[in-house]
Parts: sequence; structure tokens; C-alpha cells
Amino acid sequence: MSGLSFIAPKTVEEAVRALAAGDGLTKCLAGGTDLLVQLRSGRARPEVIVDMKRIPGLIGISEREDRFIIGAATPGAMISECGPLCRAWPGITEAVDLIGSQQIQGRASLGGNLCNASPAADSVPAVIAARATCVVVGPEGRREVPVEAIVTGPGQTSLRKGELILEFHVPKPRPHQADAYLRFIPRTEMDIAVVGCAVNVTLGDKGVCRDARVVLGAVAPTAVIVTEAAEALVGHWLDEETLGRLDAAARRASKPITDKRGTIEYRIKVAGVLARRAAAIAFKRAGEC
Repeated sequence: MSGLSFIAPKTVEEAVRALAAGDGLTKCLAGGTDLLVQLRSGRARPEVIVDMKRIPGLIGISEREDRFIIGAATPGAMISECGPLCRAWPGITEAVDLIGSQQIQGRASLGGNLCNASPAADSVPAVIAARATCVVVGPEGRREVPVEAIVTGPGQTSLRKGELILEFHVPKPRPHQADAYLRFIPRTEMDIAVVGCAVNVTLGDKGVCRDARVVLGAVAPTAVIVTEAAEALVGHWLDEETLGRLDAAARRASKPITDKRGTIEYRIKVAGVLARRAAAIAFKRAGEC
């Protein structure tokens, strides 16, 4: 790593200039839980590392009338300790709590988990299910995009040269709206998801689903918004027939690979099972709020 430059800007403008200036690979450092491993293994060989943690606003959670604003470098532990956010979106908290150990959660950030662009990232399906957006800043100014527009493939994002994610905007849930996130791993903890599933539902009269979003992780190159699964829920109670349609839709949307954590056939089956279970939790929560 000879010749590696480390820059710790104190403003967004300084960070954008630093990211845009280099001709070689430039990396943002938020929590560093993925980047440091990649550096030590030689998988990443950046010329410049830009530390985001000294920039005001990149760490912290604020609340407006209609949304939560989460700084991109906010660690998972801070998200888990934010009572209003946890009560509003327990599925996001569930997802963040599954990222590594307690020590890792004290460093690992929401922005880093997204921009690392792992198909198995836990927080990504949950944040997408909540219909969150990202504020991206760069040499051409600011733009707000859906979270699902950031990752384009394993290890790849849509961020342009000089751009960084400033913050996440998570809309506050409506009455009788709730979410849930589940994943399956080979071990009891601290492993990478075989399948992850986030479900967000809004219930109407007598518990009939009025709106839904179902998102799968670890079954395709990017997180998958399963429109057919949402359509299986909308207009229905959560009975066995509805669960069967949901299960089938989740399986059809899954395009996984076989690796040491599971075969294609196994992952497809698990996707359907997790969709059923996450939907049941989300329906129960929505009926109680």
C-alpha cells in the first residue's frame, strides 16, 4: 500500500474534491469494517482513502415530521439505540442488528453496508422495503435517488466519480403500516445470509392488506423487489392461500447461485419460507399499531 493517501475532510465539499481529484481508485472510509478487510487481503488497492467521519451530519439520526434522516456513516449501534426509529421500523433495526458482532455494529455504517454492494447485505432489503431514498452529493451537485438504484451488481454501484452518499431519508410509516426482516444463515450468528427477506405492509379495514413491498437479498446479484409477491398480498387477508401465492412469487423471483452456504434449489425454497414468516410478523405488527 505504498503511495496510499489518507484524507480526512471536514466538509462535504472537501470530500467531493478529494474523491474527484484522483486518477486511480478512491475509497470512502465510513466504518471501515469491509474496507479494512479488503485492504489487508489485497482485494482493494486504492490510491486515496477519504475518511467521512469528521464531516458534520454524516453520523447521526434526526427526525422531521414525515421522515427520519440517517447520516450515511451512522453506525449500526446508534441506529439500534434510536427509540423512535426502532418503533417506527423494527425491521430495519432487525437487519442492522444482524451485521456482525456488537463490536462490528459499533463501526459498521448504513452507507458502507450499501456501497460495499454485497448481494447478501442485511440492511439493504429492509431499507428498500421501507422505500427509503439516498441523498447523493458530487461535483454536479445533489440528487436524491431510491436506495435500490445504488447497487448495480456485486461490488458495483451507480455512484459517479467524486460522488458519495450523504444521508438516507426513511419515510415515517402510516397508521397500520409495519415491517419485518428475517434471514437464514448456516451458523447461529455472525455469518453471511443464505437468504434475507424484508416485508413492509399497510393494513386497511379488517386486516386486509392495502399496500406491500417484499424485498429479497442474497438470491440475485442485487436485492430484488418482488412486485409479484406484493401483488399476492394486496387486497387479501394473510390466510394460507395468500401465503401460498407469496411463497411461489418469492421462489420465482429468486435467481441464486450455488456456493458453500447453499445450493440454488435450497436457496429458492428458503426464499419462499422466509417470505411467509416475515409477512406474518409484519401483518401482526401492522395490526397492533
